[in-house]
Amino acid sequence: MAHHTARASYKKLQERLNRFPQGAPPSETLYKILAVLFTEKEAQLVAQLPIKPFSAKKAARIWKMSEKEAQQILEQLTSRAILLDADYKGTTKYILPPPMAGFFEFALMRTRGDIDQKLLSQLFYQYLNEEEDFIKDLFFGSETRLGRVFVQERVLTNENAIHVLDYERASHVIKTAKHIGISMCYCRHKKEHLGTACNAPMDICMTFNNTAHSLIRHQFARRVDASEGLELLHMAYENNLVQCGENVRHDVSFICNCCGCCCEALVVAKKFGMLQPVHTTNFLPHINNKSCTGCGKCAQVCPINAINIEEISVAGKRTKKARVDENICLGCGVCVRNCSLGCISLKSRSRRVITPANSVHRVVLMAIERGKLQELIFDNQAFQSHRAMAAILSAILKLPPIKQLMASKQMKSVYLDKLIGRLSNK
Repeated sequence: MAHHTARASYKKLQERLNRFPQGAPPSETLYKILAVLFTEKEAQLVAQLPIKPFSAKKAARIWKMSEKEAQQILEQLTSRAILLDADYKGTTKYILPPPMAGFFEFALMRTRGDIDQKLLSQLFYQYLNEEEDFIKDLFFGSETRLGRVFVQERVLTNENAIHVLDYERASHVIKTAKHIGISMCYCRHKKEHLGTACNAPMDICMTFNNTAHSLIRHQFARRVDASEGLELLHMAYENNLVQCGENVRHDVSFICNCCGCCCEALVVAKKFGMLQPVHTTNFLPHINNKSCTGCGKCAQVCPINAINIEEISVAGKRTKKARVDENICLGCGVCVRNCSLGCISLKSRSRRVITPANSVHRVVLMAIERGKLQELIFDNQAFQSHRAMAAILSAILKLPPIKQLMASKQMKSVYLDKLIGRLSNK
């Protein structure tokens, strides 16, 4: 009976996680992961929490216990980075982050003795890399992607730089962040437990603003200033790491410095590249065939194998040249900085990549595209006439796919930018 009760608790928690636009498909492996991270009692309690930030008083009301008891449970959960906490106008509020980018990663962003991190790494690998339902849903479940790539700024020409907006620069994110936290790379830490990690820097995972502040306070990240953050960004460039960050223009919460062998986003990009699991930069590398010698250095350093060396005929002679597969290229610029002959330059893509305004904008877009917008509306009461709006949205989401897409695009342009401020202040 106890086994069935425990399973029911973790199933309810899994259902709660699926109220996020990024869900967690049910799996025996998922239940094992949740059992490592949550006690049965914690799973029961967390399954009842709202999506929006909430206070200890709100949790106490939901859990039908005293505020003091609720506060103790919430502090225990935040101390393990299951929940994040932040100050909202003088009141501490809590939020359950999604599994990724969220509490899955946080569990391996420092060395810990309170959980079996090797077992957890094995379970994560099984759930993410072998079963694949979660990873496909995470990266391909909506048109709006969770992450985007930042161009390596040191390879930009003066002409390129004119076309790069501030939010497209990792350095700008670092310079303007209120809080900067540095943690252990979840991906490489996981691979270390599996015995397959590379030699790229480990302590280089960057979080910002409220997320960083909470992780720093609970010792899942160390606080650094902007100058050290920029030094670490330079170290990432030197190690040919790709900067993948939250897909928003303002208040970016994370930038991962990713390798092509360990990091989830780039591993998926190599496997399903044409589907573009993360939004690319607005650039593509251009090969100068006159000066390219086909040495292969660019192909070796490309993190997702988007460059091949091909034998072609030039003036009647067979010679080797580099070729870029533009359908999968991230536009990161790693190849440019590694070409000693200067044969590669960046050119603008024919169509600019559109980036959501902030995390609220991104989550709402993803919810529309995944058919989960009602969850946000009923949970947050984001609209003044939210029940009427929910009924309208519910009807839209029942339309045939083509009409649903048209309605979705209209809503993005007409409603969302006007509502971002109201949503953000809830």
